[in-house]
Amino acid sequence: MSRFTLPRDIYYGNGTLEVLKTLKGQKATLVVGGGSMRKAGFLDKALNYLREAGLEVDLIENVEIDPSVDTVLKGAETMRKFQPDWIIGFGGGSPIDAAKAMWAFYEYPNTAFTDLVTPFNFPELRQKAKFVAIPTTSGTATEVTAFSVITDKTTGIKYPLADFNITPDIAIVDPELVFSMPQTLTAHTGMDALTHAVEAYVSTLSTPFTDAVAIKAIQMVFEYLLPSYKGDKTAREQMHYAQCLAGMAFSNALLGIVHSLAHKTGAYFEKHVPHGAANAIYLPYVIQYNAKTAPGRYAEIAKAVGLSGKDDADLVKQLIAKIDALNAELSIVKSLKEWGIPEAEFKAKAGAIAPEAVGDACTGSNPRPINPAEMEQLLNAIYAGTPVNF
Repeated sequence: MSRFTLPRDIYYGNGTLEVLKTLKGQKATLVVGGGSMRKAGFLDKALNYLREAGLEVDLIENVEIDPSVDTVLKGAETMRKFQPDWIIGFGGGSPIDAAKAMWAFYEYPNTAFTDLVTPFNFPELRQKAKFVAIPTTSGTATEVTAFSVITDKTTGIKYPLADFNITPDIAIVDPELVFSMPQTLTAHTGMDALTHAVEAYVSTLSTPFTDAVAIKAIQMVFEYLLPSYKGDKTAREQMHYAQCLAGMAFSNALLGIVHSLAHKTGAYFEKHVPHGAANAIYLPYVIQYNAKTAPGRYAEIAKAVGLSGKDDADLVKQLIAKIDALNAELSIVKSLKEWGIPEAEFKAKAGAIAPEAVGDACTGSNPRPINPAEMEQLLNAIYAGTPVNF
């Protein structure tokens, strides 16, 4: 039996932040990041809308990039004292992901983080609160997904928590919130969205439902990401919708080893590799690896974005070239060596990263199986920028 799960309501379009004033309840906890929404005036606007709805509001601020287990547990403790009936994640992927995890520990304080790491093992939520997600970047799509990524700072490992319980009840996809995104963030989050859609389309769990939104998202990213990066507001709006469609796809079809690697390498090296940048760098290499056994699905993507070729292998090569060209236009490098990871550090850590990546929750739906030795070989190619020929 397959399942396709989305938020009950998705509000989209300029100015839809005002949906907050229609919430029915007593108390709301608003979880936010480092302050960009406050500086832009949107945080005050959100608070005013919630108060207009008659809600008492508590604010959890300064959720860090790659939120930690400690941040989640502290936030949950704050929620238990306040007892909200709405939890609102407002910001990029980090505050929304953190708020999702806080939600679980708020309702079930005796739950262990190690229990939640097992995919689809959450307790039944909505015993105390419902959830609203408001993205302020265009990439993670956590506003429509059953995922939350939390980092264990002691090991540097990111854990993708997965359960349909943490799919938000309401998503507010307001393009006005992303018009001021910095150029580099626009590039990285946009490539994160492309990776979500591509991995969902080739996933072993893909379905006609996920295929439809994945292909549309891929087409939109190739059309709108570059002009969005250059500051075009119409394109920026369309990218905000494209990333949401990509989220609908991967939340239900799951992902693959691009994300397995991104989760395990992001905080592992001294020079941090942001999640979207990692996906952008790794995607062409993983396509080369997967196309050895599953070229047809990538060929379908190539055709959908206007490419033509003599056979599937030719189409795959053209798709990789198209992604490489987009990365270059977005000033994203082709390898971890170019990113600035010292060779000695890479060699010292690659052997430990590989089995962790194989064990990541995203690996199971990758279209081609992989073992730790192959994963390390793939990592070596990504580091050096060499073709994947195995």
